[in-house]
Amino acid sequence: MTNSIREVIHNEVIFVIGSNTTENHPVIGAMMRQAVKNGAKLIVADPRRIPLARDADIYLPIQPGTNVALLNGMIKTILEEKLYDEEFIRERTVDFNRMAEALKDCSVAKSAALCQVSEEDIRRAARLYASSHKSGIYYAMGITQHSRGTEGVYNIANLAMMTGNVGVEFAGVNPLRGQSNVQGSCDLGGLPDVYPGYQKVADEKAKARFEASWGVQGLSREPGLTLPKMVDKALEGKIKMIYIMGENPMVSDPDLTHFEAALDNLDFLVVQDIFMTETAQKADVVLPAAAFAEKDGTFTNTERRIQRIRKALDPPGEAKADWWIINELMKRMGYQNAFANPEEIMAEIAGVTPIYGGIDYERIDSKGLQWPVKDKSHPGTPYLHRDRFTRGLGQFMPVTYTESAETADEAYPLILTTGRLLYHYHTRSMTGRIPGLNEVVGESYVEICPKTAALYGLENGEWVTVRSRRGEIKIKVKITEDIKEDVVFIPFHFADAAVNRLTNVALDPIADIPELKVAAVRIEKLA
Repeated sequence: MTNSIREVIHNEVIFVIGSNTTENHPVIGAMMRQAVKNGAKLIVADPRRIPLARDADIYLPIQPGTNVALLNGMIKTILEEKLYDEEFIRERTVDFNRMAEALKDCSVAKSAALCQVSEEDIRRAARLYASSHKSGIYYAMGITQHSRGTEGVYNIANLAMMTGNVGVEFAGVNPLRGQSNVQGSCDLGGLPDVYPGYQKVADEKAKARFEASWGVQGLSREPGLTLPKMVDKALEGKIKMIYIMGENPMVSDPDLTHFEAALDNLDFLVVQDIFMTETAQKADVVLPAAAFAEKDGTFTNTERRIQRIRKALDPPGEAKADWWIINELMKRMGYQNAFANPEEIMAEIAGVTPIYGGIDYERIDSKGLQWPVKDKSHPGTPYLHRDRFTRGLGQFMPVTYTESAETADEAYPLILTTGRLLYHYHTRSMTGRIPGLNEVVGESYVEICPKTAALYGLENGEWVTVRSRRGEIKIKVKITEDIKEDVVFIPFHFADAAVNRLTNVALDPIADIPELKVAAVRIEKLA
């Protein structure tokens, strides 16, 4: 998030796109509802009538895969009606005219047709968003998990910059992270092309800094592989061993048949987790890990806040903290620069990661700080880009609409989209063990609208087969008015009726993110 969670309640306009906020981020969702109660205006764009849509001033039930088209329609409206912030554009950005030129053949009417919403609603949303300098955009994987997901993010940034709604309090571009420490894992090098602090592996100065800190020579300047490319290489036999930590890709990855074949082709698989997940069951070695309350360390949350976690009880059996396991592996592989505790690790992080430069355990003992925290006197950064962007001037990106990699056709006439539920977390490796939650939602289902259900002769609770070009699952029908005609929704949490047997591995060409949110399917009644 460029801005802070506490600012949500002070937004004058809230634009939620690609995020089922009240179910996936319930604390932030509750704050949005409080903001609306206090007078904020709310725009929601989602193929499903999510709970937050009921609070919206404008609800846009867009077709899956048309985020870019919607945003282009809003941008076009702001251009035509001259609702943009000329001073901000002139003083703080570049390439505004280049972005506008890319939309010369775009019309709001065309965007509306692609999204299957009314042109006037798109224009109303654009006017409302542009009416305030306290307009915040909030999005999640409904934006990013597309074959053109990066372009969706570019367009969100374009919309925020052209209205002066970034670099100021109570506004911003705010991606809501899917898990509690996703932000922290990315901050500290959990991406294939960067060292901690988003320092590029190709940067010679960054390379030298880490070589000096780690006492090594010859660190590679070549980016590593993204997860989808690792899977492909494993299937080709070019990757022989994979080490998986705290992830259950045998439920969460797209095209599970393809993924399972890749795992089965490995010579050696190591899984480090707190439970015997579906992925751990395929491992040659399982390293039992401690859960969050059984170890010390830090989490960095979605607003970039670095927070202490403290051990409350001992881990069971042979389970160990993640840092201890990795530390022992380093020692046994001959690397002696070992750590005695997580506080020592944080000291090294601060020494080589400028955005964490002022962090130590004493400073975040009672309350976390938001990076960048440049030195020990720096108070942290509640919102980013206050006076300048990281690159200097913010760059507008030209974006035109490209349809999803897979669209409905005669053989597969329905569009499948996926997501999460309030009552379960990720692949249910934890929440699936809680009887009370399973009593509320204990099995998967496919949401379908009454008109489509009638077309197929389906009844609520009936078992059907849902089939895509990659696989099939048997699943119960849930008829609801909250889903668009010719669109179906299946939550991804459940290993039984695993929707990722159906999803598409088509990748965003920039970020290598698979298109989990759009797949063509058909429904068949069971004989």
